[in-house]
Amino acid sequence: MMLTIRIKLQAGDFTLDVDLNLQRQITAICGASGAGKTSLLECVAGLITPQTGYIALDGQVFLDSAKRINLPPHQRHIGYVFQDSRLFPHMDVRRNLVYGERRAGNGIGFDDIVALLGLENLLARSPAKLSGGENQRVAIGRALLSQPSLLMLDEPFAALDEERRAEIMPYIEKLREFSNLPILYVSHTKAEIERLADEI
Repeated sequence: MMLTIRIKLQAGDFTLDVDLNLQRQITAICGASGAGKTSLLECVAGLITPQTGYIALDGQVFLDSAKRINLPPHQRHIGYVFQDSRLFPHMDVRRNLVYGERRAGNGIGFDDIVALLGLENLLARSPAKLSGGENQRVAIGRALLSQPSLLMLDEPFAALDEERRAEIMPYIEKLREFSNLPILYVSHTKAEIERLADEI
């Protein structure tokens, strides 16, 4: 895996200037609040466009400002999990998962994801009846079922207490063993980063 990110984003008085070549499976992005961690992920996802830049994953160019290439988010095939799970409240867990499912891709199927994330007993529940950790596991499952070429986790445990963090952490570790999917992982928590990241 090679993820190249060379971008310059100017927003008011703030400048995000990044030049990265990432080759490890789980890369942690850390820094103080306001340092541009989420802005970096949003540039990679195509949700915001930097003034200049080049972003490519294994030869697939997402952005090349010099050549006027800027793929829309849905063509980048990136799974993005936010701080809040953003599940559809009117759908049960099964329907939330199936909503993101794509048939073609890396071969990770519905049953695989349900087993990997321990969701078997949650499929008929609504998001309102899930704990914070369960909601985030479903959000990760939905992102994985979209068959992404890259998974981005933006402080996925920020709203969880220590007990819920401890509950969900092994699932992220299992994901590393289950798949070679590259992951960008934003966190403020040193213990999480030390436990999960291959590169910081």
